[in-house]
Amino acid sequence: MSLFNDLLANAYAMGAPPQGSSGKGFESIFMTFFPIMVIFVIFYLLLIRPQQQRAKEHKKMMDNLKKGDTIITTGGLYGVVEAIGIHTVTLKISEDVKVKIAKNHILALVNPEET
Repeated sequence: MSLFNDLLANAYAMGAPPQGSSGKGFESIFMTFFPIMVIFVIFYLLLIRPQQQRAKEHKKMMDNLKKGDTIITTGGLYGVVEAIGIHTVTLKISEDVKVKIAKNHILALVNPEET
């Protein structure tokens, strides 16, 4: 039992001295969380904000989609919008060939000269 008490006393003696109330508590907490805040700001500026802007631009493009627009789908199909439904778009991809796709698979508007 004496050996256990000696080891326990040594373990406590090796610990850091207790902090006094000299006003360093806030500085210590701030310096602990500062790198985390910096990483969050960098993530926001480099990842989150650009993704939100792309999503906003895509939604605006989807809201302004009209019959006769030339588009490309996420699968790589080029086509001309024939009809627009609530969740679907009918594309004319060739003479007498029309396909119905989900609206969320439209990638972008394309100039007719590029196709």
